[in-house]
Amino acid sequence: MHRSSHPRRFASLVTVTTVTALALAGCSSSSGGKQAEQSAGGLSAGKATTPRLTVAMITHQGPGDTFWDIVRKGAEAAAAKDNIRLVYSGDPSAANQANLVQNAIDQKVDGIAITLAKPEAMKDVVHKATAAGIPVVGLNSGVSEWKKLGLMEFFGQDETVAGEAFGKKLNEVGAKKAVCVITEQGNIGLTKRCDGVKKTFQGKTENLYVNGTDMPAVKATITAKLQQDRSIDYVVSLGASYALTAVQSVSEAGSKAKIATFDLNKDLTGAISEGAIQFAVDQQPYLQGYLAIDSLWLYKNNGNYMGGGEQAILTGPAFVDKSNVDQIAQFAARGTR
Repeated sequence: MHRSSHPRRFASLVTVTTVTALALAGCSSSSGGKQAEQSAGGLSAGKATTPRLTVAMITHQGPGDTFWDIVRKGAEAAAAKDNIRLVYSGDPSAANQANLVQNAIDQKVDGIAITLAKPEAMKDVVHKATAAGIPVVGLNSGVSEWKKLGLMEFFGQDETVAGEAFGKKLNEVGAKKAVCVITEQGNIGLTKRCDGVKKTFQGKTENLYVNGTDMPAVKATITAKLQQDRSIDYVVSLGASYALTAVQSVSEAGSKAKIATFDLNKDLTGAISEGAIQFAVDQQPYLQGYLAIDSLWLYKNNGNYMGGGEQAILTGPAFVDKSNVDQIAQFAARGTR
């Protein structure tokens, strides 16, 4: 497949120029420099003196999904260090996300970082970006699709591998029947997680679809399922906030089911310490955001790129449970795990 974004296909390294202020319709932005350094919690070390770049990060973030706050914090730390103006936006609608990418192309940004939760919907606009000479990297979702779409690099977790590891962990803890709660239909990463669990878990498993943008409905649906089927002994959550909501569902249903989850945040580490959540799989979203932005600076200024255009840079999976949560909690409290 023709991949115009691959570094080996560029005749020469794109000249770095200073880009004027960027205003993307419907986007929230955070600038590099002092503002981003402060918002990144002072975590950046030093600051580049290279010419100012403008980079757009466009994700499939849904309203109220705090997972992306951690991704963005990592991106802001890299932007502050690299003298980058970061313009962040997110939309769970694949069509709207594609429109945001088109806006970034129209504004002639220096680089784009995107998620590929629904890769088919992003294919055409990614090709437009690479045809315009804009390097595009992927993060978080799309580990099996990024090369097909012609992205330069990818930073994230192989969701199939993570799901399979999760299923094995359920075997170790003696689970017999699990329900995997999918919060967005059509999201390829979430589907792969539950498919991976099913592949290695020796007990019974089924998927439960909920509307992840409506947390009261999520709680009600999980509660109803647990009341209906008393044999469920594990709820598999695909996000930290949903796991904490599932704790309420278990209580309201009078169920004895335990909860384990993908992804981590500071509230979840406390729940693990208290025993309300058994374990979590951490994909390090801070690292995903940081590496995606930093990689574009490295490419634009040094011609460097990671993985040779062939291998993704994996940031997970890593299990967090009572045995190691105390070590990780301090970093989760700072928003870096």
